[in-house]
Amino acid sequence: MNKFAQLGADIAKLWTKYSGAYISGIENTLILALIGTVIGCLIGFICGVLNTIPYSRSDHPVKRFFLKLIRVIIRIYVEVFRGTPMVLQAVFLFYGLPYFTDNAVKFTSVWAAAIVVVSINTGAYMAESVRGGIISVDPGQTEGAKAIGMTHVQTMTSVILPQALRNIMPQIGNNFIINVKDTSVMFIIGFPDFFAAHRATVGASYLYFPSATVEMVGYLTMTLLASFLLRWVEKRLDGAGSYELVQTDQLTMTAGTYNHPDRGTPFDERSKEYGQTGKEER
Repeated sequence: MNKFAQLGADIAKLWTKYSGAYISGIENTLILALIGTVIGCLIGFICGVLNTIPYSRSDHPVKRFFLKLIRVIIRIYVEVFRGTPMVLQAVFLFYGLPYFTDNAVKFTSVWAAAIVVVSINTGAYMAESVRGGIISVDPGQTEGAKAIGMTHVQTMTSVILPQALRNIMPQIGNNFIINVKDTSVMFIIGFPDFFAAHRATVGASYLYFPSATVEMVGYLTMTLLASFLLRWVEKRLDGAGSYELVQTDQLTMTAGTYNHPDRGTPFDERSKEYGQTGKEER
């Protein structure tokens, strides 16, 4: 118990003296994770859509060539940035560019470099998630859209992507939570995030474990809050669990165009009306 009391006293001492640095680091971490996730999702959506544009042997050879080339480029991008650690990506972009260009091309802002690294890394993961979300939508949706004369762009924006977005919402949230934690590697380029505040605090106080405990609690709090908010968003996207029937034409309902999840149609055995009719007849 004495050790826990000592740990609490050390944490209180650190928070009293360095709370400003910790809070500033938390703010920078959340901002970077949010911006990186948003931009990464946009990159992922673009790559996912381009990667699923259909083509056939009857299409023009130039169209087929460019679509195949786009898929190869996206595949290389995904494999490279998904298969290497983010910390090394930060090193290569922040230190590698000036190394190979004799300082002609370099990042003058640590914020810009960190946002680019996190965004590109997130985009590589989201590209495959979006592709999976698109192909998970029932092919009949695409066939129906084509049957009423919709173009591929209209089909994607109005039919497929809204459904795919709901399917990949858990992955978007997962990437945001990962980014909250993985921004800790940005200390390698001097980004002032939450983990950088820990390193600076340890250097000044030599209280490594108490500061690490503050970090652990801080990251856990951020990820738990993010999980709660993302689940709330998912429920909002699902909509209400009950709804009223707009189409009241009985012939339309019996044709199979309407199916209430709880009541069914008035003409099947799940319907309350059917049950009441059956009781009266008996």
